[in-house]
Amino acid sequence: MTTVTTPATFTELGLITPLLARLAELEYQQPTPIQAQAIPSVLAGCDLIAGANTGSGKTATFALPMLQQIRADKPVSGKGSKGNFVAGLILVPTRELAKQVADSIKSYAVHFNGDIKTVAVFGGVSVNTQMLALRGGTDILVATPGRLLDLISSNAIKLDKVKTLVLDEADRMLSLGFTEELTSLLALTPKQKQTLLFSATFPEQVQTLTQELLYNPVEIQLQSADASTLVQRVFTVNKGEKTAVLAHLIQQHQWRQALIFVNAKHHCEHLAEKLAKRGITAAVFHGDKGQSERNRVLDGFKAGDIDVLIATDIAARGLDIEKLPVVINFNLPRSPSDYMHRIGRSGRAGEVGLALSLIDHEDYHHFKVIEKKNKIRLEREQVEGFEADEIAADSILAVEKPMAAPEGTGKKKRKKKKTINADIWAGYSKPE
Repeated sequence: MTTVTTPATFTELGLITPLLARLAELEYQQPTPIQAQAIPSVLAGCDLIAGANTGSGKTATFALPMLQQIRADKPVSGKGSKGNFVAGLILVPTRELAKQVADSIKSYAVHFNGDIKTVAVFGGVSVNTQMLALRGGTDILVATPGRLLDLISSNAIKLDKVKTLVLDEADRMLSLGFTEELTSLLALTPKQKQTLLFSATFPEQVQTLTQELLYNPVEIQLQSADASTLVQRVFTVNKGEKTAVLAHLIQQHQWRQALIFVNAKHHCEHLAEKLAKRGITAAVFHGDKGQSERNRVLDGFKAGDIDVLIATDIAARGLDIEKLPVVINFNLPRSPSDYMHRIGRSGRAGEVGLALSLIDHEDYHHFKVIEKKNKIRLEREQVEGFEADEIAADSILAVEKPMAAPEGTGKKKRKKKKTINADIWAGYSKPE
């Protein structure tokens, strides 16, 4: 593993003046851990493997060096080579992430006065519009694998002059079934190029990909969220009372920008209807919604106009919402790795966040699996006024730790349940 340094300021990273000026305008105070560790190595041309989740600052980690390198390679006139080529290729798993990454890059590049062209291509919108955008090529292309292959087959873009390849959320792309598409796309890129791979988890598929694709990479492993800034809580509830507990918590703490995860599209609509009956307005975000509607909801949530957003995992993959204070698992994720992806959206880049999971006795064993796979252990708590029934609570606690019977009684000693008080934040400061 290559040794990396940790500069304390953006100036020390080796970035050029136009980028530093823009970062100052965006009020970026100091590099996040991944930016401090990775940007100098990326600027030096090294391949990179980074274990980091959404919200760690990874977009700037690859975008800033890519912009700087492309700017340095351009002639004084600002005109690049003719043809439908691309210099920097960024592959992402979802259309929302493609749009967000492209928007971030365009924002970072404002002081380049239009010299660097960035295009995002993804499904769900007209391919003809994207083909027009790619006329004459582009400096940076942010793409989902399926749509990019469609455009390549239409001769809208070529990958044989790619200098830097970024695989963002590599584990997501593979888990969504893009293995064949990635294989086809990678075969179209030059053998000699810089490759940067970002992934929250490293299952066998990702490890195999890194071995085949990267050369002597710098390796950086960060947690999805800083333990000092992310508070995790798990609450046991009675079956059928999750909605009541959720509504109580939302109303009691007057949360703004609470992201609630469920496991199916119809669960989004059903939960929103039940919350509405309790006086809480919630927007929904799932795959059956059109792209324009999803963009409208996402923009409203980011702007703070929407307080509560109910989403599925697939729809929410790649969502990057600044200073997201609360993430709630109304349904537990099916995959233990998805748990870390979900909660990693809060408590990011030094911001304090809260991740809550609501479990009834049917969820208990699955949550144990989540804990084991992610090497965490959370104390089971209860919300005051919504204590779980004795039978359900005892069945949960008995599995967790069998109790010995006191001598002479023939009965098991009942474990005292912990009840959470009104201040569930434990160090979390509510947003103004």
